[in-house]
Amino acid sequence: MGAVKDMIKRWLEIVPAEDHSIKIDADMTHLDSCFEYQLWYRGSASELEQFYKSITTAHDDSIRSKFWAAVPSKGNKLRKIHSGLPGLMIDMITSIVISDLNGIEVTSPNAWDDTWQEISKDNNFEDTLAQAISDVLVEGDGAWKISFDKNISDYPIIEFYPASRVKFEKERGRIKQVTFTTRYYVENTRRAYYLEEYYTKGRIDYKLFDDLGNEVSLSNVPELKDLQPITWTDDFVMAIPMMFYKSAKFKGRGRSIFDRKTDCFDAFDETISQWQDALRLGRVKTYIPETMIPRDPMTGTIIPPNPFDNQYIATKGNMAEDSKDKITVDAPPIDYDGLLTTYINTLDMCLQGIISPSTLGIDVKKLDNAEAQREKEKATLYTRNKVIDALNNVIPELVKNVLNVYAALYEMGMENIEADITFGEYANPSFEAQVETLGKAASSNLMSTETQVDELWGDTKDDEWKKVEVERIKIEKGIAQGGDEPPAPGEFAV
Repeated sequence: MGAVKDMIKRWLEIVPAEDHSIKIDADMTHLDSCFEYQLWYRGSASELEQFYKSITTAHDDSIRSKFWAAVPSKGNKLRKIHSGLPGLMIDMITSIVISDLNGIEVTSPNAWDDTWQEISKDNNFEDTLAQAISDVLVEGDGAWKISFDKNISDYPIIEFYPASRVKFEKERGRIKQVTFTTRYYVENTRRAYYLEEYYTKGRIDYKLFDDLGNEVSLSNVPELKDLQPITWTDDFVMAIPMMFYKSAKFKGRGRSIFDRKTDCFDAFDETISQWQDALRLGRVKTYIPETMIPRDPMTGTIIPPNPFDNQYIATKGNMAEDSKDKITVDAPPIDYDGLLTTYINTLDMCLQGIISPSTLGIDVKKLDNAEAQREKEKATLYTRNKVIDALNNVIPELVKNVLNVYAALYEMGMENIEADITFGEYANPSFEAQVETLGKAASSNLMSTETQVDELWGDTKDDEWKKVEVERIKIEKGIAQGGDEPPAPGEFAV
């Protein structure tokens, strides 16, 4: 019996796996990825084709098999069409967020609000914010840069640098330094230089590099020769990072909404190009014997084909004894249903998790009722909320630091400044639907008058207006001036 047990143990013995050395070559650096996403946003078919053909290597089959890297066989031509969908997605999300922006104001102390409004107007801040949102959605992250130049403005200058021009240095998970890179081209020497500005708490340093990466004197660029390091004693930084999503590929950096979607975009463009190619090859062809070709009644010469009203292919007549010349029309079949299904499915893959088709004006499911439209808007709502959550954290901090810079420059007393950015609602039910819903809640005594007014008007009316409206409704209902609600059915007022 014991021998049998030992045999079973040997049969069931599990040998531990050995460690393997696995090496995976990354296809692109962070800077390369930013450039790739920029091209998708720009939407130029020529630029996309040049980019993917330039990064194709002999051993990288995954890139060579992409539609935009494909090379047709010798003697053939391949028309490549870009849908423009990536750029449309970015512009639509940005437009939604900016259109919902109610305003930015300094809540404490209130005296600083006028100063901020002047600074905002001087910097055209709303347009800068819109561009910043687009840049972060495309490249993944970026940083706000605060500077001051009396030759340009008496106010602090607010700029946004996208991820391709920003580097972050972290210490224990906290951003310790933000580096901004700016390219300068000197006409006299025909050389390019790169200025790196190092922003840390209480200090700004500058270094200039040539196109080979060697540090050179700032005097090589005439407009930079007077730059000097800047220091201050107050506890604030003149650079504010901003990102909406975190990248799993590049630790410490943000993630573009194009990340994990470029293959889908490539397939979508291939679907559209294939569809148009099928339509081109499937055109109706008319074959006319020479004896039946249209001729000029005056001269008898053959009327040349016209692609709009007189297109045909000439053939020789049949000389057989019993044959008759006749016109032949050939219309190759086109699988419209298959192409349409592929188009819809590929489009869904491109938009999944980012934006709904109805936001872009696409109704691929043919659902026209209001409830279905609101359901499809949820993907857009989630993306919008993610962007707004980040802005609610970053913009107040930016406003605070901008005003601190302004106070330090003009030797004004520093204060504990608090700012607020407010947004309206998106994809709410219609006004009529809200009135109906709130009316049912009011008739059932499930909602107070104050709550009804607040829910109905939201941020479109201020608190003072709402207060007056509540008092008016109560007077019309005959509610006592004390503000008590009417008794519920079956109860008696005391």
